[in-house]
Amino acid sequence: MTAAATKQPSLKRKSSAVEDEAEFRRWTPEEVIERRLLPYKSARVLKQKCYRREVHHHLDGGRITFTAEDLRKENERTAVTPLAV
Repeated sequence: MTAAATKQPSLKRKSSAVEDEAEFRRWTPEEVIERRLLPYKSARVLKQKCYRREVHHHLDGGRITFTAEDLRKENERTAVTPLAV
């Protein structure tokens, strides 16, 4: 057998398709807490912060949802940088 015949198929297509799908996915506060996508302990606390407009989110038809971009912005906003030694 040649090297070309035994070459394993790349999984890059599948991972990029999953990433593309995640960009359009909307998560509910319960899913965000369950998957630990944001540093909050309960969906109620997360919803209250959304009502006060303290957290990046969307109101789709009156329901609170989060996109991948919202989660990135919120994680960046709450990140703690280490002190320089």
